[in-house]
Amino acid sequence: MSQRQAVRLSFVSCANQLSVLGQRLLASPCLGPGGPALAVHFNLTSAAQGFNDAMAAALCGCADNSWLVWVHQDVYLPEGWDETFCAALAQAQVLFPQLAVAGVYGLTGSGDAARRAGHVLDRGQMLREPMPLPCLVDSLDELLFAVRVDAGLRLDPALGFDFYATDLVLQAQAAGWQCAVLDACCEHWSDTPASGAIAPRVVQRIKGSAAVFERKWAQHLPISTPCFNIAKAGDVAAFIDSIVTAAP
Repeated sequence: MSQRQAVRLSFVSCANQLSVLGQRLLASPCLGPGGPALAVHFNLTSAAQGFNDAMAAALCGCADNSWLVWVHQDVYLPEGWDETFCAALAQAQVLFPQLAVAGVYGLTGSGDAARRAGHVLDRGQMLREPMPLPCLVDSLDELLFAVRVDAGLRLDPALGFDFYATDLVLQAQAAGWQCAVLDACCEHWSDTPASGAIAPRVVQRIKGSAAVFERKWAQHLPISTPCFNIAKAGDVAAFIDSIVTAAP
């Protein structure tokens, strides 16, 4: 890395369940006293509200190679995770000089050509995809990602709490930046089931965000995210209707 500055991290999260926040994210050893700064925003209407405010604050007097980490309230970062992530990020910057977004799980390509990448303990199941890490990707999961503070990237408030990570990747690529998945395993304890009954409000939230995302990137389709393959507008809603049993 020659003269590259050491990676500096700060964190931001959006929370709506104090018990989950305390049991998971705030229990992470690296976020204890003396650790990186963490801003927690409560009961917002979009991920963008919290992230963009934190990015504006991070820009004030930011040091070279500063990164803002977005992380879900239900993520636990094991002992030494911040050091592991910083080392992996430094390695990726050597390989990918225009790196501006880095996550822990995502996809490269789309449709039948899409390949998963990442190493995460998700709801008790260890996911260790075969793609060598770090690798460039075209989509990211929202559970955790970091953004280079001086890259000029922001989240889109119109997307609410869905599709914003892949939207961020597409924004970055359009601006000439690179996006990657790093090997920095963390634990994700989402209470959203992988299939089956989902609360109607969650179904409608996802469908609403999907419609915005599909319109915004209509000229870029097909797009694959960690949850959906989108070849045309309406594909997300159709897929959800085909697999989801509405919860009361």
